Amino acid sequence: MKFLFDFFPILLFFIAYKFGGIYVATGVAIAASFVQIGWVMVRGKKVEPMMWISLVIIVVFGGATLLLHNETFIKWKPTVLYWLFAAVLLGGSWLFNKNIMRSMMAKQISLPDPVWNKLNLSWAGFFVVMGATNLYVAYSFSTDIWVDFKLFGSTAMMLVFVIAQSLILAKHMKNEE
Repeated sequence: MKFLFDFFPILLFFIAYKFGGIYVATGVAIAASFVQIGWVMVRGKKVEPMMWISLVIIVVFGGATLLLHNETFIKWKPTVLYWLFAAVLLGGSWLFNKNIMRSMMAKQISLPDPVWNKLNLSWAGFFVVMGATNLYVAYSFSTDIWVDFKLFGSTAMMLVFVIAQSLILAKHMKNEE
């Protein structure tokens, strides 16, 4: 259910693009992000820091797209977000000696230290690749193809990566039986 909730602004962006174009879709994505955070707050839950960061990035890049009437800014938004995720993962590890992946997942799974380090590094690398791939598609293909990639291609890449990570991690997890 959380996946669908996180996916909400992207799905609305896609639908709005198909019916109204890039500028309508950008406005819808900005509004959907505000609604998403408002919904979390109304339910009395804590808004995750990454939701706030995502909101700021969509407002800045989406706002620039609308204000300057230039779709390049909204095309950069996923890359900036992915590269920020990578920087947080790497910065936490290298600068603060804190494994962010372990901090987020240690309650769910138990892994040896080297595996946590590889997991953190692999996610950072994945986000770097996702950002670069987004830029490649944005600059090499039409906006129609980029919007399709944003919904379907990046989701497929994420799904394949998560499945691959799960298969790798399964070898390292202790059997609780």
